[in-house]
Amino acid sequence: MGFQLDTREIGLVVVVEAVGRFTLADGQTKLRDLIHVFFRNGARKFILTLGRVEVIDSYGVGELVRSYSVVRQMGGEIKLAGVSQKVLDVLSVCRLNTFFEIYPGEDAALQAFGQGVRST
Repeated sequence: MGFQLDTREIGLVVVVEAVGRFTLADGQTKLRDLIHVFFRNGARKFILTLGRVEVIDSYGVGELVRSYSVVRQMGGEIKLAGVSQKVLDVLSVCRLNTFFEIYPGEDAALQAFGQGVRST
């Protein structure tokens, strides 16, 4: 499977679910491009859900950092949620697990933004 981004908005937060292979061959600049589009439309808070990412390489890690930097430079916030063990292992090796705000799930990240827990 290639790389796919699914989005939805919960209150003022844009939730981006990444699915597939976040690699040079598959990822391109999809995440940054998507963030720019939402920023132009007024979004400032993002949750990136990485639980369905199968593989991440150095390009994918770099894209995460670049996306984080873009959001912060434009006055926004980005949090990671539901990070798969494979991705968490890579982030830990790069010591980026302390750089990003990482939450066990989407609800916890929403609470961190002050959005509260969704009802099911």
